[in-house]
This record gives sequence, C-alpha cells and structure tokens, in this order.
Amino acid sequence: MDLKFDNRTPVYLQLIDYFKQVITSEEMALGEELPSRRELASRLKINPNTVQRACKEMEETGLIVTERNLPSKVTSDKQIIKQLREELINDAVDELIETVQSVNVPLEDLLQLVKQKYQ
Repeated sequence: MDLKFDNRTPVYLQLIDYFKQVITSEEMALGEELPSRRELASRLKINPNTVQRACKEMEETGLIVTERNLPSKVTSDKQIIKQLREELINDAVDELIETVQSVNVPLEDLLQLVKQKYQ
C-alpha cells in the first residue's frame, strides 16, 4: 500500500481517494476483502479513528460493504464502480479545463496535446 499523505487535505479524505483510485483502476477486485481497520491504521501509521471515519463514509456511498463481524469488502455492484469511474473522469476533465482556460489554450491545441500525451 503506497500512500503518501499531504498536509492540505484531511487524511481520511485522502484515504477515500486512494481507495477510489485502486478500485476503479481494478488494482482491487470487486468483492475483495480490505485489511482490518487496525491493520490499515498500523500500515499507514495513522490513527485508527481516521481509518474508521474513511470506511464509514465509503460504506455510506456503497463503495465498500461490511456485514456484521465480517471483514469489509469492495462492493460487487458494477454500477457503483461505473458511476465512480465517471465521477473521477469528470472531475479530472473539469480540473484540466479550468487550468487550460486560465492560460487561454485554444481547444484544438489542447485536444492535440491530450492525444499526444495519451498515446
């Protein structure tokens, strides 16, 4: 688990973003078990309450599922993953557009640069 925290964003949000990335990129499989909250906290050297908060929020959004005393698992709902992937892509595109518009990059130049970089 390679995760480096910054000081600008709350750690629990960074943890949620990390799991969104690894799940949508299929580094974690649908239905795959997550380490226990204590184990995650120990691995990442963060407070267990921070991990608990992140997991609670991911459960509320349906990204992970926890049943009784069983380990939490990545959702098996492909629709949730599809929506999450679309959300991440839209956020990235919005950020890109905001940045390039601030420096007046013509659309045609932007599209050409994106095609070059993507390949």
